Amino acid sequence: MKKKNIAIFASGSGTNAEEIMKHFQKSAVGEVSLVLSNNASAYVLERARKYQVDTMLFNRQVLNETTAVDEKLEEKNIDFIVLAGFMLLFPERLIKKYPNKIVNIHPALLPKYGGKGMYGMYVHEAVVKNRESESGITIHWVNEIYDEGKIIFQATCPVGPKDTPEDVATKVHQLEYEHYPKVIESLLKEK
Repeated sequence: MKKKNIAIFASGSGTNAEEIMKHFQKSAVGEVSLVLSNNASAYVLERARKYQVDTMLFNRQVLNETTAVDEKLEEKNIDFIVLAGFMLLFPERLIKKYPNKIVNIHPALLPKYGGKGMYGMYVHEAVVKNRESESGITIHWVNEIYDEGKIIFQATCPVGPKDTPEDVATKVHQLEYEHYPKVIESLLKEK
């Protein structure tokens, strides 16, 4: 079986992206062939270099108004796209070009705490403020609306009465690192 080529889109430090790159170094199913970012100072670009993964930097205009990103995905024969802390709405044309081949991870149990503006610490602050007893991660297919694609997988963690947003973030990050690479691999085996 030929390995599937994975592209990761990320806007930030890239801890999830690194876990995915590390996981797929030892996989017979897929490999990370490209990391794309809309943020020139995103540390994910350094992480990609460490794993000898090709990178592409672009801005919102290039993503939405040109085919430069599409061409790079085609050049690298990308089979599957992973969003890992990518802060822009994914373009509809790419969603149509890669049907059921684009996943995202959200740091809460959707449908709660999803949508525009609900990312990173904003999510964890809302969870603590609302005195939720649990939080977790949601891995879902990407569609045209933030965080509304079909849910693929969820994992939970307890939120204690004394937990701070930072405490919740730490627990959620552990779930992300543990599950996201494995779920991606299982999806690739189905394709």
